[in-house]
Amino acid sequence: MAVPVAGTVGAATAGSAFAADKSTVATTADTTGTDSGTPDEKIAQNLDSRVDDKRLGTNLDGFVMDAESDQVVWGHKSATALMPASNAKLATATAALTAMGPDHRFTTKVVYGDGTLTLVGGGDRLLTGEDVAELAKTAAAGLKYAGVDSVKVRVDDSLFAEPSLAEGWDKSYFPGDIAPVRSLVVDGHAVMDTSVDAGKVFAARLADQGVTVDGKVERKQSSPTDFPVAQHQSPTLSETVHRMLKTSDSNIAETLFRMTALATDRPATFEGGAESVRQILSERYGIPLDGLELHDGSGLSRADRIPASMIARILDLSTDPRNAATLGPVRDGLPVAGEAGSTLGPEFGRFDDARSKCAVGNVSAKTGTLTGAMALSGVTQGQDGRWKVFSFMENDSKADPAAIRDALDGLAATVNGCWS
Repeated sequence: MAVPVAGTVGAATAGSAFAADKSTVATTADTTGTDSGTPDEKIAQNLDSRVDDKRLGTNLDGFVMDAESDQVVWGHKSATALMPASNAKLATATAALTAMGPDHRFTTKVVYGDGTLTLVGGGDRLLTGEDVAELAKTAAAGLKYAGVDSVKVRVDDSLFAEPSLAEGWDKSYFPGDIAPVRSLVVDGHAVMDTSVDAGKVFAARLADQGVTVDGKVERKQSSPTDFPVAQHQSPTLSETVHRMLKTSDSNIAETLFRMTALATDRPATFEGGAESVRQILSERYGIPLDGLELHDGSGLSRADRIPASMIARILDLSTDPRNAATLGPVRDGLPVAGEAGSTLGPEFGRFDDARSKCAVGNVSAKTGTLTGAMALSGVTQGQDGRWKVFSFMENDSKADPAAIRDALDGLAATVNGCWS
């Protein structure tokens, strides 16, 4: 029995529904089809032949399930754990929303003590220069009221512990693809020390308000006796997750990974984040952890491993109406095929060839791209009107990356059924 849920994959799917009854779960990850001649059987038959596409190489995992019944439609090496690339962000988003709730906000503070203003990071990866300017304006007004016109500026990013770089990150990744993980950053600046950089922005905005800043900005933990003078709250976690998934923002993912650790009473480290994700997936949602290896929250680590069947089951959680209030932002944040500004937009050459363009607007999926690894996992409403959850991951293909993307898009169009 199906009940409506908020959100759609695209214009063509408006008014669709997911089933409320998620109690029937297949016991094997590699069961093929249902009754002969059914739409699911056709999907399975087509996928059986299309996974042999030379562009995909020989190391591909695939898994498709019916979101309403949880029955497996098709599987191919689906229990084999591969590098997930940015598909790991789906686990991070699910854990963060579960631990903190979609309405949670992160707080950046300014405190004063002993002639020093300290900008205290609170894990807001969407903090802007305008936000910092408002903090400086409020702090400057308080200083002037107290007759203080000169201060030192410090930054406190002690919320996150070292190390700031994860196991498995290639040196070429930072700071462009990923900055060392700190709890304070302004405008997403891609620099090695985002905290001191944020302090410099804050100091400049204080100067604009007529406050003299003595010396250079340095890092120092604030004191419990420091007086609070200003604070800023981030957008909701729902909005933050939406941004992370639409644009595959690895910096947001790593921040949420650590904030999830804190929310579950663990140290804000890579290890703490991984432990929290594992606990939430296993104990809260009953997802088996076989094959799961997490060393970061973004999927940039080349040591990460996740089976396609696990990614699909994580996504399937967001299709269950019972989880809509908590995990709806995961489903709603998935890029839509053909959506400009997302990682499935035409600017990335997605869903634009003869076989996959029929799925534009009808597939929502998370991309994943590393050297030697690509993934595409998402949801789509099949030609039979039933929702399907899918995950495809390939490692080690020697084909041109654009060709691999086209092949993966074709598999998603196959699940949708428009490429029959």
